[in-house]
Amino acid sequence: MEATSAFAIEYSRQAAIISVLEKNYFSWNFGNKPHLSGVIILMEAFVPPEPRTFEQVMLPHLDAAYNLACWLLRDPHDAEDSVQEACLRAHRAFDRFRGADGRAWLLTIVRNVCYSQLRQKNRVSGEVAFEDDLHGSTHDPADDNALAWQEMKSDLLQQGLEHLHAEYREVIVLHALEGLSYREIAGVAGIPIGTVMSRLSRARGKLKTELIALTEKGKR
Repeated sequence: MEATSAFAIEYSRQAAIISVLEKNYFSWNFGNKPHLSGVIILMEAFVPPEPRTFEQVMLPHLDAAYNLACWLLRDPHDAEDSVQEACLRAHRAFDRFRGADGRAWLLTIVRNVCYSQLRQKNRVSGEVAFEDDLHGSTHDPADDNALAWQEMKSDLLQQGLEHLHAEYREVIVLHALEGLSYREIAGVAGIPIGTVMSRLSRARGKLKTELIALTEKGKR
């Protein structure tokens, strides 16, 4: 509940304290132009709440930050380093944070740190940069059973996700595992909502293909 403070107007002639709710009573009994000596005004004034600390805003989201970093980098040690670097950046910039929920803000910073590492690795390996249009149709035959892949064993799901491009792993992890909305993912990834939807559709289709292949391989 928001804190308030108050002050009041009192007319010394009647020694009456007059609040905003009692203005009609005053008008009826004392008129509209009383003497101004000994006046106390009763009014409520807003007292701003105590600002939340960095620890209060960010610490609850460290698991989500580490989870995203792990899926993007596929290395727990690199993920730990990336989350630590992201937290340092977030702490330095915390005075500029104006949101109600720090999760999307922290995940955005984690993503930027992870992709900086991925770009450095790609320059060494010569890997081609990701482009949505080069990765097939947005038609997803898995959409009729979009949640079926979630019922797979966790180790099989992990293997399937690891075969996907980082941008596809990202949208699946943020949407299916972390529960972010399309709008929140768009904010974290810095892409339009339409791109989020089409990329997620492609990612589901490719993940389904990978899971089927892994399941068939396990039966041999």
